[in-house]
Amino acid sequence: MCGTCGCDDSREAAEARTLRLEVDVLARNEESARDNRAWLAARRVSAVNLMSSPGAGKTTLLEHTIRAVAGTVTCAVVEGDQETPLDAERIRATGARAVQVNTGTGCHLEAAMVGRALRELDPPPGAVVLIENVGNLVCPGLFDLGESARVVLASVTEGEDKPSKYPHMYRVADLVLLTKVDLLPYLAFDGDLFAGSVRLVNPSAPVLPVSATADTGLADWYGWLRARSCPPTTGGPP
Repeated sequence: MCGTCGCDDSREAAEARTLRLEVDVLARNEESARDNRAWLAARRVSAVNLMSSPGAGKTTLLEHTIRAVAGTVTCAVVEGDQETPLDAERIRATGARAVQVNTGTGCHLEAAMVGRALRELDPPPGAVVLIENVGNLVCPGLFDLGESARVVLASVTEGEDKPSKYPHMYRVADLVLLTKVDLLPYLAFDGDLFAGSVRLVNPSAPVLPVSATADTGLADWYGWLRARSCPPTTGGPP
């Protein structure tokens, strides 16, 4: 369990110390996030934070996306996982640059981790950095990484109740992608109930049904992503 973001199981005697630790950690993270945001803005690069539970299809979606928007959007990827370089290797196979960040026992990316990865990536002006966060529906929503937008992915295999069970994650989303919709004929999934649950916690976040493997709904996602690309200025980054 994570002892730095409020999700541990400390008893009453330790609650005050845990709260102080949480406040200190989040304050340091906010400072790093501001630095990241300024660094990205100076280079006219935008960053999108992708969050979901494990197995919702983030990496598969990124593989399809990078290939589909090549020529119109330059993508670079920060891959967050507790262990292994597997996802970064998959992304590099598309031709995009990727930096793997392994968090060990950590259950989320933090702004300082992303800052180091951004400088290693060194994305060109106008690029979009796609940050694939560690699979987790709790902690990633608490940590600002300096991104310009947050996308929450939810697979139809997870059930339609996740927005109600994990409201904070959906509350911070700018876009919700309902993934693996090609499996709907085989599941008892209520799409209207899911969309209604999202609206209850976040009335402004659009819900896009998509399937990377069946190429369903991806044009709208690509259009949303292209709108986040910053046109480069003459002379490039400082």
